[in-house]
Amino acid sequence: QVQLVESGGGLVQAGGSLRLSCAASLRPFRSYGMGWFRQAPGKEREVAAAISWTGGRTYYADSVKGRFAISRDNANNTVSLQMNSLKPEDTAVYYCAARRLGGGYYLSPDEYDYWGQGTQVTVSS
Repeated sequence: QVQLVESGGGLVQAGGSLRLSCAASLRPFRSYGMGWFRQAPGKEREVAAAISWTGGRTYYADSVKGRFAISRDNANNTVSLQMNSLKPEDTAVYYCAARRLGGGYYLSPDEYDYWGQGTQVTVSS
């Protein structure tokens, strides 16, 4: 059974940092493109960052560029999202997602095959 398990969410003040991690039971993990999506109340799910199977290609939404960093560890089947200089508008449920044969990066939720359960990130002003 495929599992993606997120951790690291929580409550932080504006300007603070959080690091999200996603542990994946995918095999082989290195063949999957990975993404971090977020969904705020009343809004559509949107990509925050994405990374190709080797980690050689990354994408960031304009709203997080320069503040967030996505990385992956193919030896340990994990993908992380370092979030710095957090803003109240970053408040959302954050989801880890995986796409088979992920040689590039993928921006639409429809392009992903597996999802985690989500972790709440709340940034107070």
